[in-house]
Amino acid sequence: MSDWIDVTPEGSLQNGEHVVVDVDGTQVAVFMIDGEYYAIEDVCTHDGAEIASGRLEGCEIVCPRHGARFCLKTGKVLKPPAYEDLPCFPVRVERGMIQVRDERWD
Repeated sequence: MSDWIDVTPEGSLQNGEHVVVDVDGTQVAVFMIDGEYYAIEDVCTHDGAEIASGRLEGCEIVCPRHGARFCLKTGKVLKPPAYEDLPCFPVRVERGMIQVRDERWD
């Protein structure tokens, strides 16, 4: 079972901000949207480029390269050119620290 990885202290992210952290060799972007935390793999499934620097529109992220759109809550593709969903990761707050883990291989 993979371990929880400390990301950043609770309260350090403002609405719409994110931080990228390495989780077992995978770049994971953790976003704070309307008081909730969401984590996605920081890679557009269309071309493999990072996506965390894309434009946020509510709970959606738009890839900065080709405009693919994804739901941050579910990872679902909302607009091509991507057709494959983004991997999402569980996020929790434990003892004042935002944490994330990759449980895909557990």
